[in-house]
Amino acid sequence: MQSQISSNNRKSVLLLIMFPVILLVMTWVFIAIITYLESGNIDPYGNSYYSFDIAATNEAFLQAMPWVVGVVAIWFLIAYKFNASMVRQATGARPLERRENMRVYNIVENLCIAGGMNMPKVYVVDDPQLNAFASGIDEKSYAVTLTTGILDTLNDEELAGVVGHELTHIRNRDTRLLITSIIFVGIVSTVMSVIVRTMYYTFIYGGNTRSRNDSNNKNNGLGIVVVLGIALLCSAIAYFFILLTRFAISRKREYMADAGGAELCGNPLALASALRKIASLPGLTQVKRDDIAQLFIVHPQNLTSGFTKFFSSAFSTHPDTAKRIEILEQF
Repeated sequence: MQSQISSNNRKSVLLLIMFPVILLVMTWVFIAIITYLESGNIDPYGNSYYSFDIAATNEAFLQAMPWVVGVVAIWFLIAYKFNASMVRQATGARPLERRENMRVYNIVENLCIAGGMNMPKVYVVDDPQLNAFASGIDEKSYAVTLTTGILDTLNDEELAGVVGHELTHIRNRDTRLLITSIIFVGIVSTVMSVIVRTMYYTFIYGGNTRSRNDSNNKNNGLGIVVVLGIALLCSAIAYFFILLTRFAISRKREYMADAGGAELCGNPLALASALRKIASLPGLTQVKRDDIAQLFIVHPQNLTSGFTKFFSSAFSTHPDTAKRIEILEQF
């Protein structure tokens, strides 16, 4: 377990370095493409030609870099500080009072004592579907969240296995790693969304030119669309590489959490049984963000469909649930 904690700490540092690097590289690529397109000239024979000026590209990049770093840093710090409220808002979680469900508090407290760790906050989501997740970046924000469906469906031993799994995520600091990933994925996703919206409004309002003298406006609108198209392409590439980096977090963490949960509750078969029940009805209906869904004990694939589903599954941080159950049953 200590080796897993050390590994996750190193990966957290790597993520903090890699994500900004990816964003800066794509910023440089965007500037390089724009600089290249702006270098167009006509030779004496009437042929257009372009040239790449690396000095001009680097100069423009150095001017843009402080703004990119500044915006990303401020965004990251705000999201990092308010990650707990961000997750609660996305999932609809609310605090679970001790008097509301002594059963859950007894299970969490006993497992924390067995694991020699402080007790996290306990939240509940009013949803008949079955799922659970751990979140938080430090002792003040660590939390275990369960759906009402999972509380009503699982017996005490199965619920102890699920809670043990989530407590292991906290003990191994997996949650800090995933929260970091969620923030950076959110940054790039938002940038892509803004670009798409801007392109849409440019097409709608940029095309409503009625005067004969509006040819310049049309050309300007076309130029804006080209620039936005390049920006969208660079953002999509950045998003792809960020997904690859997130994939490097490794699905091994789920196997480790399963092993830790089985160890804490002392009953691997109970956790296997719980996973089987959860897999039959996973998901949180009101959660629309796939990055948040990466926190769940079983990823609800119904959040995506078609090619997006394949793409998300290919880069999911969760291994196949049937395989996890098979391994637990071999303990």
